[in-house]
Amino acid sequence: MIFQSDELCFESCRMNKALFHKLCNLLTIHGNLKSTRHSSVEELVGTFLHILTHNQKTRVMKRQMRRSTEMVSHNFHLVLNVVLRLHTLLFKNQRSIPKNSTDDRWKWFKNYLGALDETYIKGHMPADDIPRYRSRKNEITTNVLGVCTPDILFILGQYYLCDAGYTNGEGFLAPYRGQRYHLSE
Repeated sequence: MIFQSDELCFESCRMNKALFHKLCNLLTIHGNLKSTRHSSVEELVGTFLHILTHNQKTRVMKRQMRRSTEMVSHNFHLVLNVVLRLHTLLFKNQRSIPKNSTDDRWKWFKNYLGALDETYIKGHMPADDIPRYRSRKNEITTNVLGVCTPDILFILGQYYLCDAGYTNGEGFLAPYRGQRYHLSE
């Protein structure tokens, strides 16, 4: 999938061959990702990206990669753990829109850092956990929040002022329930 052409690599992993190899090198050098006995680093990263970009199940990848379901799952989690460890390298903190911005698209959003949105992602949970993940549409999902900059880059490591629909927690500052706030405050 990866070595044949840029088009096939992009179709499979959503990046061209040069960028794919750059990512593999980054994960190898900085994340200490190593080839396993049966899989090269390129195969590990390619499988990981293919599962993410195409919402593939491990049993489908099992047939495609000619590996056991356990091996596909283990390799996926191996790469996922490296990516999570390198989040400070892979995701960068952004600056807000400057007060003197002259860009017609963003000059109205002074000090704006990003936009918060959510999406539901379908998943498979252990039977005991299914009631916690059942959505109002009776699907088994988890809610994922993401904050992006105007350049469509994810933002990490910030605190977000949010409305009463959210709870106070790590990174979120919601108003206290029952407290009336005035605009000047």
